[in-house]
Amino acid sequence: QVQLVESGGGLVQAGGSLSLSCAASGRAFRTYAMGWFRQAPGKEREFVAAISWSGGNTNYANSVKGRFTISRNNAKNTVYLQMNSLKPEDTAVYYCAADSNGSSPYLSSPDYWGQGTQVTVSS
Repeated sequence: QVQLVESGGGLVQAGGSLSLSCAASGRAFRTYAMGWFRQAPGKEREFVAAISWSGGNTNYANSVKGRFTISRNNAKNTVYLQMNSLKPEDTAVYYCAADSNGSSPYLSSPDYWGQGTQVTVSS
């Protein structure tokens, strides 16, 4: 069992930066691929970024590539999402997810989800 708790959301102006964190419980964290998804009002949940268990492989949605960076610290059971050059269209609830297929940075079928954290980007 893995429990995920996100933090770091908030309100920021366009062009600004935010850093999200996701703290995981359980020793199995380091075997899981981790990632971030987001859901804007009235839209489907969409993939944002993912990282393999070792941190050696990452994957990003085209809409965030070059602006967002995902990383993890297995010693701290934490995964991060650094978001730069934020745009109003990045406004959404951001969810952390864990996938037991640890070597794949695609999170095609996450096993666990966090409760989400709100990110709002004003224009």
